[in-house]
Amino acid sequence: MTHAQNPFVWYELMSSDVGAAKAFYGKVVGWKFEDVPVTGMTYTLLRAGERQIGGMMPIPERLRDAGLKPCWAAHVGVSDVDAAVAKVRQLGGAVHREPTDIPNVGRFTAVSDRQGANFLMFKPSQPGERTFSRAPGDIGWHELHTTDWANAFEFYNAMFGWRKGDAMDMGAMGTYQLFAIGDAAVGGMLNSPAAQHGCFWLFYFNVEDIDAAAGRIGDNGGKIMHGPQQVPGGGWIVQAADPQGAAFALLGSRPERG
Repeated sequence: MTHAQNPFVWYELMSSDVGAAKAFYGKVVGWKFEDVPVTGMTYTLLRAGERQIGGMMPIPERLRDAGLKPCWAAHVGVSDVDAAVAKVRQLGGAVHREPTDIPNVGRFTAVSDRQGANFLMFKPSQPGERTFSRAPGDIGWHELHTTDWANAFEFYNAMFGWRKGDAMDMGAMGTYQLFAIGDAAVGGMLNSPAAQHGCFWLFYFNVEDIDAAAGRIGDNGGKIMHGPQQVPGGGWIVQAADPQGAAFALLGSRPERG
């Protein structure tokens, strides 16, 4: 197996109500949480089983004042954050936060691609490797909703070495382009009507039973935007928003009903 080149390593929810978000995702996805005090705030670690996969935090005041709404974001692992920032600029992306150290955690930066989809880059203080997982509660798919997927893929390929996978014809919706990190197909890119209001990454959280999980979304104040729908490979998806408005999706199976 080849080494995964610049994988997604951390997922983060910025929310207007972290307490409510913890209650929602704990019931819908099954995550466990641990609050950690940091300078000026409390950061919530989230776990899928024993795997620590991300965190939650209040929207920082300066971003809230600038109009940022609740949203999920992902960190891509890099070996040199400062060099990666220079490369983002060279490739026509934008830098929203210059490289910043988190004591005893690592160094990060916030950027966007050429179409404006936001992501972060991160180098941890302690070496380690994150592997792509289909386990319940982990992140099973990464989907870029953009206005020019071909241009976006060119950016990420040059930036991280991500490779093209299969291209799926979606008829009037155009092409759905899969991409791989290392040996694993981990996501897709598409020209999306939803991106007309701003390009974004959508993350799919693994669940065991898509219908049961979809029911938990509505029962706990979330809103289903699309699905359940079967996708190639036999899985089922739901696209949704949490009670604070952050977009997310679920990926699971539809077990036989007795």
